[in-house]
Amino acid sequence: MTIGNHELYISDIAYETFYNFSRHYGDRYLTSNVQIYNPSTSRYEYVGKTHRYFTTPKGVRIMSFGVLYDFTGNSNASKVIPAAQMVNQTWFQNALHTKEPIDMFLLIGHNPARPTDSSSTFDTIFNAIRAARPNTPVQIFGGHSHIRDFAVYDDKTTALESGRYCETLGWLSMSGLNSSTYRGCANPAGVPNPTTPAKKVNGSSTASAALTTSTTSSSLLYSRRYLDWNRLTFEYHARGSQVSTFDTARGVAVTQNITNTRHELNLTALYGCAPQTYCISCAPFLSNGSIYTVLTQALSATVINKTRATVPRLIILNTGSVRFDLVKGPFTYDDSFIVSPFTDAFQYIANVPYESAIQVLPALNAGAYEKRSLSSRDFGFSNPSLPDQDACIDPPVTASHEGVLKRSSGRIVRRQTSAVTPGYTTSDDFGTDGDDTVHSAIPHYRTPNDFQANGSFPTNGSLPARVDLVFLDFIARDVLNALRGVGANYSTADVSYYLPKTFTTNSYLPLYAQQAPDWQANVPNCPVGLGVGYNDTATN
Repeated sequence: MTIGNHELYISDIAYETFYNFSRHYGDRYLTSNVQIYNPSTSRYEYVGKTHRYFTTPKGVRIMSFGVLYDFTGNSNASKVIPAAQMVNQTWFQNALHTKEPIDMFLLIGHNPARPTDSSSTFDTIFNAIRAARPNTPVQIFGGHSHIRDFAVYDDKTTALESGRYCETLGWLSMSGLNSSTYRGCANPAGVPNPTTPAKKVNGSSTASAALTTSTTSSSLLYSRRYLDWNRLTFEYHARGSQVSTFDTARGVAVTQNITNTRHELNLTALYGCAPQTYCISCAPFLSNGSIYTVLTQALSATVINKTRATVPRLIILNTGSVRFDLVKGPFTYDDSFIVSPFTDAFQYIANVPYESAIQVLPALNAGAYEKRSLSSRDFGFSNPSLPDQDACIDPPVTASHEGVLKRSSGRIVRRQTSAVTPGYTTSDDFGTDGDDTVHSAIPHYRTPNDFQANGSFPTNGSLPARVDLVFLDFIARDVLNALRGVGANYSTADVSYYLPKTFTTNSYLPLYAQQAPDWQANVPNCPVGLGVGYNDTATN
């Protein structure tokens, strides 16, 4: 196991990871380039172990590292050592040049698998390994970029990345490893064996990455698979599984514990019924199926300062405050966190000339994407929810479970359905056959940095002379810069909170759900849609 960036934004979480999580997992928790200040020793120490040399039960001798990408948004409690610096440190060089025999290097990290990704540092570590061990196999498991991907570095090195949000279970197998101590079966009977050498078969090349490749031929063969993370997938691949026998006593107990906790936290409280499916990117921005369409309606209806209710207002939010799709069906307290978990509050500048205010949104969308710098207030709601990278959810890509042709008896074969459903359609360095379940592609449309709603505009269609310019405190600095850019010289002294700080980005959609007639029409018996990628849009 290894560390990610979301353990490091907030010092309290970083220390929780250091004092409890890392110590529980011991030398299995690798943080090769992440240190934390230890108040007890008054010095920086590694959160986990820098590396681990171990031998598998079947005799494979492995040297492993866990490397976070060059993250810079951490609190001052921790340090992230850049990969280019890490590979020159004494401990790393000693690990590379150990006299212990190494059959394979294992690299894991919250770090994009593809070396051409601008934030990936695996190429730096790979090249350092190749400089010392030009022909030792290297296997990489990456993350962070939220995609399914498989990249070939050279004929003895591949990298697997298994999606996001627990939507995907990645599977990798390899054979042909040259080890004098391996005691396992070379080609196990009764299951498909790897058949593909580490060579790219399509145009998703790593060619622009400056990689030092091995100098000898390879006998290694690989296979990879991306499994949809749901019960049907696991039942299908489990040996001898049937629905009645798939559950275990421990699994049922865990499920019951989760269910009880959800009720204790009131996460199942129903606010309303989402009348259709709204998504972040599967429909054109501000179209009928776009989540930003319903959010602009919700903002207009709920973000109202009662003392200024008659004053026209423009309300600007960053699209990054919206973290997941909203599927037709019950909209609960839990769903409010899935859609928008952060607690950014609404600030404003009063009586801004309309001709200046209306230029702010285009200026923001022409600029850089607003990156979140987390503080403890981002987790300040009463029932904390992690941000998107840490949210372990099973998104309802499809609610249709019909058409499974057969169940396997532990064979790693591709799961087929009689009706192709919307979902992942992955292309990687091995081609397009990696998805375990065949899906039709879900469309993807770009979204801008920010979006805007308005309220209390003149009913005759005319434009107001002045407006209250309302925006999230998270983007306040960007809004002020945009105003200055159009000649309106406002400062932080002109900014105040439009609503109480307790009314946040996690508040307005639940309030709207309780008010909107179409969201209340079927409560408590909400019709449930098929999911993202289906035509679940409401007809007017």
